[in-house]
Amino acid sequence: MTKASPLATILRPLHPRDPNEHHRVATPLELLFDLVSVIAIASAAAGLHHAIAENHAAQGVMTFIMAFFAIWWAWMNFTWFSSAYDNDDVVYRLLTMVLMGGSLTIAAGIPALFTEAPDFTLVIYGYAVMRIAMIILWLRAAYHDPGCRPTALGYAIGIFLVQLLWLSFLFLQPLTFGVSYILWALAVVLELAVPAVAERLTANTPWHRHHIVERYGLLNIIVLGETLLAGSTALRQFAGEVNIMLVHTALSALVIVFSLWWVYFAREEQLGSHHLRRSLLWGYGHFFIFTSGAAVGAGFAALVDIITHHSEVSILVGDYAVAIPVAIYLASLWFVRDRYVCIGPARFTLAVFAVLTLLAPAIGLGLEGIAATTALGVIVRNLFAGRAYLASPTSHPGH
Repeated sequence: MTKASPLATILRPLHPRDPNEHHRVATPLELLFDLVSVIAIASAAAGLHHAIAENHAAQGVMTFIMAFFAIWWAWMNFTWFSSAYDNDDVVYRLLTMVLMGGSLTIAAGIPALFTEAPDFTLVIYGYAVMRIAMIILWLRAAYHDPGCRPTALGYAIGIFLVQLLWLSFLFLQPLTFGVSYILWALAVVLELAVPAVAERLTANTPWHRHHIVERYGLLNIIVLGETLLAGSTALRQFAGEVNIMLVHTALSALVIVFSLWWVYFAREEQLGSHHLRRSLLWGYGHFFIFTSGAAVGAGFAALVDIITHHSEVSILVGDYAVAIPVAIYLASLWFVRDRYVCIGPARFTLAVFAVLTLLAPAIGLGLEGIAATTALGVIVRNLFAGRAYLASPTSHPGH
C-alpha cells in the first residue's frame, strides 16, 4: 500500500459529498463550531434578559433579533456547506476555525448593541471574518465541482456583495435605531435571497438530508439550554431560606424546556424531501424556532430578577417574556413541520396551543399556567399524532 503524501492531507480536492451516504453524522469539528456558537447565543440572550428587566423590552427584542440573525445565518451557511462539501483536509479545518474566530468576535461585540448608542463595530468585523471564510470555501467548491460551479460562484458573489452592505454600517455610525433597523432589514432580505437564487443556477448542492436534520436538532438543544441555565439561576438565588416563587420558576423552566424538546424530537420526519422550496422554508423557518428557544431562557432570567426585586417591571411582563417566545416556538414548529407531516387534529394542535399559551397570563394563570399549557399541548399533539400513526401504519406521516 502506498502512503499518501503529506500534501494530500493538507489540501485535498473539495469534491461533493454523497447526499445518500449511510451513517452520516455530525463531525467533532462541527460540534466544536456549535460550542463556539453557543457563546454568541448566550451573549445575545443575556442582552435581551437585561433589556426586559430594565423595561426596554421593545428595543431589546429588536436588538436581540438583529444579533441572533448574524449568529444563526453564519451558522446555517456553514452547516449546509459542510453537509455538501466537508472533505476534512487541513485547509478546510483552518477555514472553519477562522469562522469560529469570527463567531467569538460577534459574541464580544453583542453587549455594545444593547446600549443607547449601539456600536456595531465588533459584530460587523466578526461577521465579515466569517463571510470571507465562506467565500473562500465556496470558491474552492466552484473549482473542484464543475457540475455545481455556477451555484458555488453564485454563493461566493452573492455573499461578497451583501457583505459590502453590512460593512456600510461601519461608515454610517453612529446610527439611530430607526436607520439601523432599515439597513438591517434590507441586508437580511438580500442575505436570504442568495441561497434561493444560487440554488436555482444549476443542480442543488448535494447536502445530506439526515445530516442537516441532525445539525439543526443539535443547535436546538443548545438554545434550549439557555432555559435550563435560567432555571439553575433561580435555584441559586436562595439566601438562607426557600423562596417558593423561585421554586415555581425553576420547576416551570424544567417543564417548559422538556416539553419544547419533546415536541421537537417527535417521531415525525422533520424534512421529508430535497425539494428547494420546502428546504428553504424549513431551513429559514428554524430562525424563529431557535430565536424563540433562546428567548425563553432570557424571559426566565428576567423573571428571576423581578422575583428577587432586581427589576421594577411587573410580574405580568415577566410572564409574557416567557409566554410569547414559547408561543412563537410552538407556532413556528407547526409552520415548518406539523402542517406538512401530521394528519387529522394533530396537524393543528401546536397552532392552537400557541394561542392558548398567550392567553394563560392574561387570565391569571401565571407562569405555572404557561408551563401547564405547553406540556398539555405536547401531550395532546403526540396523542393525536400517535393515533394517526397506529391507524395507518403503512403510510407513516412524513414519508
